[in-house]
Amino acid sequence: MKLYSVHCGYYDRATGDGVYESHVNLFVAATDFADAKKRVKKNPRFKEKKMHVDGLQEISAIDGYRVVLEKTDGLEADTQVNNLSYDEIKALKQNPGKAQLH
Repeated sequence: MKLYSVHCGYYDRATGDGVYESHVNLFVAATDFADAKKRVKKNPRFKEKKMHVDGLQEISAIDGYRVVLEKTDGLEADTQVNNLSYDEIKALKQNPGKAQLH
């Protein structure tokens, strides 16, 4: 399995007037580009917002580090993405290395 970032577009009247296309990147583990597209279409958020796929990226290495996916079981099997809010990023400037992930 490989890691893919799927760039999805959608029109959302809940957050705007529905005229301008919004975008989000969803991550999936898949065997190839076609499989990534098939898998992202099963994502509940993709279905709820009636998204479409604008682009696909296979992520195999970043900054000299190879990306290796390892199969997990149980609760860890769900997608986990750690984020920092604007205020948390701002705090990093004042205290480098002190980021707290939620």
